[in-house]
Amino acid sequence: MQRSVLREGLHSYLRRCFPDLCSRGVVVGFDTRGQQESGCSSLRLAKLTAAVMVSRDVPVHLFSGVVPTPYVPFAVKKLGAAAGVMITASHNPKEDNGYKVYWCSGAQVASPQDKEILRCIEEEQEPWSASCWDEEAGQRSPLCTDPLTRVNSCYMDRLSSLCFHRAANGDSPLRVVHSSFHGVGHAFVQQAFQVFGLAPPIPVPEQKDPDPNFSTVRCPNPEEGEPVLELSFRLAEKEDAGIVLATDPDADRLAVAERCDRCSWKVFSGNELAALLGWWMFFNWKQNGADPAEGRSIYMLATAVSSKILQALARAEGFRFEETLPGFKWIGNRIHELSRTGNRVLFSFEESIGFLCGDMVPEKDGVSTAAVVAEMAAYLHRGGLSLAQQLHIIYQTYGYHLSTTSYVICRDPPTIQRIFSRIRNFDGAELYPKTCGGVPVVHVRDVTTGYDSSQPDLRSTLPVTRSSQMVTFHLQNGVVATLRTSGTEPKIKFYTEFCAAPGQSDVVALEEELQKVTAALLDEFLEPQKNKLIGRCV
Repeated sequence: MQRSVLREGLHSYLRRCFPDLCSRGVVVGFDTRGQQESGCSSLRLAKLTAAVMVSRDVPVHLFSGVVPTPYVPFAVKKLGAAAGVMITASHNPKEDNGYKVYWCSGAQVASPQDKEILRCIEEEQEPWSASCWDEEAGQRSPLCTDPLTRVNSCYMDRLSSLCFHRAANGDSPLRVVHSSFHGVGHAFVQQAFQVFGLAPPIPVPEQKDPDPNFSTVRCPNPEEGEPVLELSFRLAEKEDAGIVLATDPDADRLAVAERCDRCSWKVFSGNELAALLGWWMFFNWKQNGADPAEGRSIYMLATAVSSKILQALARAEGFRFEETLPGFKWIGNRIHELSRTGNRVLFSFEESIGFLCGDMVPEKDGVSTAAVVAEMAAYLHRGGLSLAQQLHIIYQTYGYHLSTTSYVICRDPPTIQRIFSRIRNFDGAELYPKTCGGVPVVHVRDVTTGYDSSQPDLRSTLPVTRSSQMVTFHLQNGVVATLRTSGTEPKIKFYTEFCAAPGQSDVVALEEELQKVTAALLDEFLEPQKNKLIGRCV
């Protein structure tokens, strides 16, 4: 009953916001999740969503097969729909499922829209007619159409705008392995490589086809790195491939690894990949005859817990950089706002391996990024460089940005509340910590309360988010450290980054200092033993 009320509440809100809802319609997509025990498969929930909409004469663009998450917001914009719904739990455990809502801009709904939708759901006390539970009712209606062929064709056409060296791509000897992690990505990544004129990536056979049980991995999240990429590495070594790409189950995230020698691999962090992709997008923008004066209307975006490397690049090269709150919905909405004022976003990212090259869809996109990374790797390979070598060149030019990201698990909300309350009263009432690991704290930003000691009015320039915890510390030695709660999992995440100036090239010393601060952040502020926090484990 609750799931029906959710769909009906969404319809009620859309009806209030869009007088032309019955002409614009709603896009509905789904991933591969099965949920046999609960009956909440992504396909079934998508069909039920369609049934609710058509029962109120709202047209539905229901994809006939599984699609990557970014296809839904892309379709919303392309078809002029009022909204979009994607049924997915992304890389979460197999027991989960989720309901992502996109607005007419193509960006995922954010505050206050999300709160208004919840209010409408609460107002729907009882489900509507029994037809809303008829899975096939939507598909029987003439109001329900399948946009898959058209949207896929348009997406691949737009994707070609991110290909800069197609003439040379077909000659690249660099071989690539791709894992779709039992999700939707295989066919779409294959097509993307074809658009770029690249040889098709070699699929990991055990993980190529949809499997809602994610039977070959303990965790269906490629961000976990080496432990979940074992099959990919094994195949790459057998096939003499130099690059491994892994999309998560709904193909909106991308992990990348590069072969160092015959037996070892470099798994790039999200921040490292962002340094490479940011450089690549700006390099090609300049190469294509861009007017330097246009730099003031060129943007790159990152979430506040992500690396500051794009900020360093922007300062040196004369374009603009902005931070948003964590979560790609904030990036997507900012892309929409900037585009309306004549600005262009070249690249955006969040450190949890979520990337968007260009602005073809206001959502992170593992499919397009996979093709862009493969072309970048092929280009560098022709010049005798690896991805890792180019990353070091970037750091030498703009300053080393070394980062650590991890988390602890806490399933007790009162404990989380106590931890952050202690931080806010660490050295007395409403006094944040003055040091971390003996290093002075220069200033503190707390977006949960709206406080920022670096601002003249002590107010954070980022929106206040009282429903979650997030505190950032800027230290005297150049380290930026953030503690925040996850919005979808029982985790406290911590992020540390050493933002070194160009010329500081003693990487070992920088890493040692970063490790020292990271350990202190965990021990002094989170007190894992006292609070019975569980460390990261795959």
